[in-house]
Amino acid sequence: MTSHLRPLGSSGLDVFPLALGGNVFGWTADRDQSFAVLDAYTAGGGNFVDTADVYSAWVPGNEGGESERVLGEWLAARSNRDEVVLATKVGAHPSYKGLSATTIKAAAEESLRRLGTDYIDLYYTHYDDPSVPVEEFVTALDQLVRDGKVRAVAASNISADRLRESLDFAEREGLAKYTALQPHYNLVSRDTYEGELQDVASQAGLAAVPYYALASGFLTGKYRADGGAVQSARAEGAAKHLETERGLKVLAALDEVAGAHGAEIATVALAWLAARPTVVAPIASARTVEQLPALLAVADLTLSDAELAKLTAASA
Repeated sequence: MTSHLRPLGSSGLDVFPLALGGNVFGWTADRDQSFAVLDAYTAGGGNFVDTADVYSAWVPGNEGGESERVLGEWLAARSNRDEVVLATKVGAHPSYKGLSATTIKAAAEESLRRLGTDYIDLYYTHYDDPSVPVEEFVTALDQLVRDGKVRAVAASNISADRLRESLDFAEREGLAKYTALQPHYNLVSRDTYEGELQDVASQAGLAAVPYYALASGFLTGKYRADGGAVQSARAEGAAKHLETERGLKVLAALDEVAGAHGAEIATVALAWLAARPTVVAPIASARTVEQLPALLAVADLTLSDAELAKLTAASA
């Protein structure tokens, strides 16, 4: 399975072309379910797990850090830390909001403690914090790299201007600079990434690791205009795409391409995304082991130029 690994920009990290989203761990997937999904993902060749310190503070009774804690327990139980590329994020935890240097340092220590590790492979600024100059948070991230607590840094939810400003400052001062970008990007949500933000990422050689790669489940094909309600914590967010012309066109194109390959619709949607400029590994989460095969299969599905063009046109 090592042949499937792709270089993650200039980070020095090699990752499977499907990152496993950890947002469900400690939320819709309990400890045992999470362990089972993680075991199946790594058994299938996966090595790239994405979480955040805030997961899942939105759940009543949770405080944030639940996903990291489950991941830490799994890593300890399996003794496989060196085999996993571990990504987490800073800036949104209720107790560590924003990107001040003090917050970044303290939040990183808490993430390391919950994950039970002495280093984080890829550390994202979860959301930009316009109140903090790029000089401050870029320098704070660089210190984590110099201290050996973080291997590479990345950004999510950031404007093209602030991304460019951050990269320019790091380059000018010889500091650790962003190597990856996590944008909201999929077949039915292209507008926030394509354009200036993608241009900056491309020019800087950043690897894109899109979140909501399956549009909260819509791009699995389980939501249909003539179908019944699907029991899911994200059903409302997914079903809204059924009310748009783009959503219906995309489903029709996915049905056609998936049928030609005997593949799952989710696999085709991920394969389109994985073939887009700058994209290295889309992120998708699985609550159960049964949901994983369609995600892992993206590593073995190559779409033709005509099929890619068909999907791109349907999603325009």
